[in-house]
Amino acid sequence: MNQQAIIIGAGLGGLAASALLASQGYSVTVFEKNSTHGGKMQELNVGDFRFDTGPSLFTMPFILKKLFKECGEELRDYLEFNELEPVCRYFFKDETVFDNYSDRKRSKQQIEQFAPEDAESYSEFLNYTAKLYEQTADAFLFNPLYTLGDLKGLKLTDFLGIDAFSTVSDVVDEHFQSDYLKKFFKRFTTYNGSSPYQAPGTLNVIPHVELNQGGYYVKGGMYRISEALYELSEKMGVTFHFDTEVERISIRNKRAVSIKVNGGEKFYADLIVANSDATDTILNLMDEQAVSNSKRKRQKAIEPSCSGFVMLLGVNKQWEQLKHHNIFFSDDYEKEFRHIFKEKVLPDDPTIYLANTSYTDPEHAPENSSNLFILVNSPYVTEEQNWSELRETYSSFLINELENRGLKGLKDSIVVKKVITPSDFLNHYGSNRGSIYGTSSNSKFAAFLRPRNKIRGISNLYLVGGST
Repeated sequence: MNQQAIIIGAGLGGLAASALLASQGYSVTVFEKNSTHGGKMQELNVGDFRFDTGPSLFTMPFILKKLFKECGEELRDYLEFNELEPVCRYFFKDETVFDNYSDRKRSKQQIEQFAPEDAESYSEFLNYTAKLYEQTADAFLFNPLYTLGDLKGLKLTDFLGIDAFSTVSDVVDEHFQSDYLKKFFKRFTTYNGSSPYQAPGTLNVIPHVELNQGGYYVKGGMYRISEALYELSEKMGVTFHFDTEVERISIRNKRAVSIKVNGGEKFYADLIVANSDATDTILNLMDEQAVSNSKRKRQKAIEPSCSGFVMLLGVNKQWEQLKHHNIFFSDDYEKEFRHIFKEKVLPDDPTIYLANTSYTDPEHAPENSSNLFILVNSPYVTEEQNWSELRETYSSFLINELENRGLKGLKDSIVVKKVITPSDFLNHYGSNRGSIYGTSSNSKFAAFLRPRNKIRGISNLYLVGGST
């Protein structure tokens, strides 16, 4: 009889694990508390407007290609994706506009217009980020950091050269003179929910992934990635149970043996993979005696990543200045991150990210209309916040802010409006205090503190997903 594998959660990590295990001969069953696959990667259709509600940029496609290859399939048969030109348009408060291209020469030509003192530094810094990737990828990205042996790919000389003891902000400030380029490169730390003023300089590797390796858009919307993985998993023979919440992982003699779902039914397995939030899994899903008090305390003490305040607007208007990806920078970047991570309040002068997929996929909105995905980095959930109230007040504030930043007539053009707050991330996905990316990287040793893909001392239990 085939070995039985249970996957908790049908997010991208759970879908990938289910397809791989099924391709290797396991009998795989996935339990998902919500009614759809994809985790935080979802889509919303309201009338003729279509929105992605989660990730909006596709990077490192070679990883997905490898996954499909290991399952005997070709990614190109499931997904069509292309690089965007420009990758993103940046708006600064003084009305400077920067179109960032994957072609360095085109970006450099732009920079020469508003920050000529940093034109050469731009390419030099991208070379530096590429070197960081070479020094750290094998040790940090493609290893589970389960034992010291997983660091064998990182030489001592390399470790001393990856700026682990400086902050992202410090390193960027050393390379650039203008506030424009400083803000531009500091923003990438938000890709894993951290502050550039606290996270280690090693995270300057993130720009390499987008700017050197390429940023892509999936035709039809980012949710097509989840659909492709779901289709792959079903083709491999995976069974799915939606609207079925896992309430407990049973550990016997330091071995994960079964799960209990809502309704009380138990399912036994030879292997269990949790794509649920790692902190929630450790603190709330596992048998209490399976996790030591000291480990529980350590896990509770780890700072969550930031969350996000999201607004989806279907509007009967278009703005010629908007591209596919757009970022409107705040005036005082350091103050913004102090609000988010220190004071744990929504910033009063936020950097606003706006995705306008109808720019590339016109069918995502009616003619002469736009589907706007608007995101502001926000604090994780605390008892002091009233998200029911903030849902209304802050969304109105953001609409006014965007009007002030060039989107004239936005308020009067709104046909569809939906707001997603950190409390929604907490309630729908069980994410650690409503965070988007699990734990933050706001310390020198953050990479070592993230939950491993396997919990020490417990066999047959693995953790996957964006929180690991």
